[in-house]
Amino acid sequence: MIVRDLNECEQTERKVVSPDGKWQSVRMLLKGDNMGYSFHITTIFAGQECQFHYQNHFESVFCMEGEGEIESREDGKVYPIKPGTLYNLNEHDRHTLRAFSELKLACVFNPPVTGQEVHNAEGAYELLD
Repeated sequence: MIVRDLNECEQTERKVVSPDGKWQSVRMLLKGDNMGYSFHITTIFAGQECQFHYQNHFESVFCMEGEGEIESREDGKVYPIKPGTLYNLNEHDRHTLRAFSELKLACVFNPPVTGQEVHNAEGAYELLD
């Protein structure tokens, strides 16, 4: 059994802040935990717009706090995000995430990340061993 506390994880290397300061991610479950996925609590700071394209991962995201929107860069559709919204990037979707207020998101990645990934120029995480 693996039990971790968010507040404790925030005080370790499991907390990763983006180089551009737009988001932070606390990676509570990682590849090394051998669960087959990783689990993160991610904060997108108010007023930020992020371009992502997870070419190597699938992601499910559940909004716990805040308001924003996600825009598909494939077809231009825009979906509101508020507490209780779940969105799933099941086709390696290119997307833009906008935070109108601070977004607190629970995220699951498959395959799991190792822990220190940040987005590359394409907005993706590289596959790391």
